[in-house]
Amino acid sequence: MTRWFKGLLIAFGIALTITAAAALFVSQQVQKALTAELRIDATTEVTIAPGQSVRQLLLQWQQRGWIDSELWLRLALKLKPQLAGIKAGTYHLADDLTVEQALQHLKEGVEAQFSITLVEGGTIKEWLAQIQQHPRLVHTISSVQELTAALDIDDANPEGWFYPDTYSYSVGSSDVDLLSRAHQRMQQAVTTTWAERQQDLPLKSAYELLILASIIEKETAVAAERPLVSSVFINRLNKGMRLQTDPTVIYGLGDSYHGDITRKHLKTTTPYNTYRIDGLTPTPIANPSLASLQAAAAPQASKYLYFVANGEGGHTFSLNLKDHNRAVQRYLKMNK
Repeated sequence: MTRWFKGLLIAFGIALTITAAAALFVSQQVQKALTAELRIDATTEVTIAPGQSVRQLLLQWQQRGWIDSELWLRLALKLKPQLAGIKAGTYHLADDLTVEQALQHLKEGVEAQFSITLVEGGTIKEWLAQIQQHPRLVHTISSVQELTAALDIDDANPEGWFYPDTYSYSVGSSDVDLLSRAHQRMQQAVTTTWAERQQDLPLKSAYELLILASIIEKETAVAAERPLVSSVFINRLNKGMRLQTDPTVIYGLGDSYHGDITRKHLKTTTPYNTYRIDGLTPTPIANPSLASLQAAAAPQASKYLYFVANGEGGHTFSLNLKDHNRAVQRYLKMNK
């Protein structure tokens, strides 16, 4: 073997060694870049704009100090091109994710979820005001009338037709999307509850059941009392007595009510003042819970015709006006 050929073999061997070493170095750096933890201190919200590339995202992360350099990650994405398929949306990245895990999360497209609680007994007007305070929702309506039109609800006043609960949504969801879900759930709940009702109730339709449930909802927050409160109203309806319930008066007063109900209010005739009208109100006065719907459909058996707050969060129930007046006096003494 000539000296020249030996030199060529040595040079080739050195080149192979250098190439192998370089390949090993690149592989190690790529793996190190992928397995490095994203440098964030807490779960962080990340928004991927439509059309944003993974390279643009990595540059952002580098500028924020979340990663050391996007160069090794660009090479990593050539080796693992599936990680480049990030989807537009808003996401939550936990503070213990590696860069590869974070990219995989953005590729899967499981967007961050936010929530809003529509409380039992709230009115649709109150809920609309609450929804307006959630900036991540797309706001398309600003009034009850616009909501009625958007959901194609026949009633001019859609009060009562929305199910109270905590609803999750992602960024970009609209207020109508959310309320449509609440509307569908209430329709289902009313249909089911009406089908399971006691058969001797003085209620002509599922809508009247919904109206009664809304009144029960506003009269007591004590779950165990609802069937008994329902029985009082059912007994009164059966006897042709007026319901005489303050929450209906308050609802009828609308924006003119400022927190204290007066004798003048009780004497003011509105379509909702059950001291002045017979039977149920023309529409629900709130969005009732399932428990109130069930109480309206299955009142407890009783002969009670009256109830008044007992000063301890519940109510005192009475069979006649004399006993009721005594209960009222006891309550007034407790609250002097």
